[in-house]
Amino acid sequence: MRKLSIGLCSVVALATLNACDFEIGDLNNPSLDELEDSPTLASISAACAGIMAGHRGNLAAANGYISLLGILGRESYNFDGADPRYFGEMLTGALAKGSPFGGNFWAGPYANIRLANIVIKGVDKVAAYSAEERSAIKGYARTFIAMDLLRVINTRDTIGAVVDTDKELGAPLAPIVDKPVVYAAINSYLDMAKADLMGGGMAFPFTVPSGFSAFGTPASFLRFNRAMRARVALYADDAAGALTALGESFLKADLPAGMQLTLADLNIGPTMVFSANANDTANGLTNRNIWAHPDLVIDAKMNGSATDLRLARKTFVPTTAPTSGTAGGVSSNRKFAALSTSSTATAITPTSPIALIRNEELILLRAEARFKTGAKALAVQDLNVVRTLSGGLAALAEDIPDAEVTNEILYNRRYSLMFEGGHRWIDARRFNRVADLKPALPNHVVNLRFPIPQAECDARKNEPKCNITSQ
Repeated sequence: MRKLSIGLCSVVALATLNACDFEIGDLNNPSLDELEDSPTLASISAACAGIMAGHRGNLAAANGYISLLGILGRESYNFDGADPRYFGEMLTGALAKGSPFGGNFWAGPYANIRLANIVIKGVDKVAAYSAEERSAIKGYARTFIAMDLLRVINTRDTIGAVVDTDKELGAPLAPIVDKPVVYAAINSYLDMAKADLMGGGMAFPFTVPSGFSAFGTPASFLRFNRAMRARVALYADDAAGALTALGESFLKADLPAGMQLTLADLNIGPTMVFSANANDTANGLTNRNIWAHPDLVIDAKMNGSATDLRLARKTFVPTTAPTSGTAGGVSSNRKFAALSTSSTATAITPTSPIALIRNEELILLRAEARFKTGAKALAVQDLNVVRTLSGGLAALAEDIPDAEVTNEILYNRRYSLMFEGGHRWIDARRFNRVADLKPALPNHVVNLRFPIPQAECDARKNEPKCNITSQ
C-alpha cells in the first residue's frame, strides 16, 4: 500500500460510512481516488456522512477515547482479565507506542482529516452544487478537521501533532509541530468554517443524523462550531476569545426573570448516535469490564446528608450480576450511566448516544473564562447554576477566595463532565494539577500523554519527538 503523508497507512474506506440514520446509499465501494477525480452528488453526500462516522469511530469502544482517557484521568477502570494492558500499560507502566493502546488516536483522526480534505476539494468539481451548498459542505468538513486535530493534540499534548495535512501522496512528511501551533491551526479551521457556514444558505445538501437534528442547518451547525471554538480557546489560554465564541454558541444560561434552567437544558447539544444493527457501530461503553473509579464516591461533595446529585445521575450500583468488578488489587461496585435528563441513572445500552459538547459544559467554560478575565462574581454565578441544578449543592458565596474558585471550576467540570471525553485528565494537565490524579496503589503511575505511534516513527527516521515517553 502506498504510504500517505503523516503516516496514514490505512486509507479511510467508505465502508466506514455505515452509521445509524446517516442514510448512505449503496456506492458499490468507490475508492478515494474516484472521490477525488470524479466526485458526484451521491459520493460527496456519502463522504459527508462518512466524516461524522469517522469522528465517531473509536469514541465509545472499550479501548476507545472516552474509556482510555477515563482510565488515565482516574474516572474509570477496565477489569478485562483477558487483556492485561488495561492495567499493565495504562496504570502501572508506560504507554507503548507500538500497541493499540499507546499508539491509539492518531491514524484514525488523520484518516478522517484526509477524507474531509478530499471532500473540500471535491465539491468544487460537482457542477450541480450551488455556491451556498459548496460553502456549507466546506464549513462542515473544516469543523470536523478541527475536531479530529483536537483529538490528536488532546492525547499527545506537549509532544505536538501534524497540522499540514493536505499533502500529495509521496510528498515529504509534514513536521510534528508544538501544541500552541496545533491549537492555532485548530482555531483557524474553526474560523474558516465559520465563514463558510455563514455563506452556506438555509440547508445542508446532505442528510444530517438525528443526533444533530437541532444543529442540522449551516446556521445552527455554526453554533456548535462556536461551542467547540470556545473549548479550544480555553485550552489555548485565550479566555477573552472563549467568551466571544460562547456568545455565538448555543449557550443557554441567562433566562428572563421568573424562568429557570432545567436538567434538560443542561443536556442541550449534539450527540453521536449508535445502533445495534449488524452494519453499524454500537455504543461499546456497555462493556461489562468498565467500572467507575471509587474516588468519584470518595471525593463527591455533600449538601447536608445528601451527596452530589451528579454521582447518582451519572453512576449507579448495579443490582444484577455482575454487581462489582475487581482486578489488579482494586475494585468497584459502580457503573456509568447513559446520558439522560432523568434525575436517576439509567444503564448504558448499545444505542445510548454520546454527547460531543453540552450546554452544561458551556456554562462551565463561561465560568472559567469569566474568572480568568477578572469577572469573578459572574464566574461564581455560573458555577452556582451548575452546582445547584446539576449537583444539588448549596450555592457558593460570591467573595470566596480565588483558589477556591479554581477548585470549584475543576470539581464541577469533573462531576458534570464525568466520563464524557477525558475532561478530568485534560484539565489536570492544563491547570497544572496532575497531583490530583492520585494513584490508587503504590505501583500505579500517571501517564500524561500518548506517544507518537511506532508506525509513524518508523516513517520519520531520527524524529526527536518519537523519543518522548508517556510519563
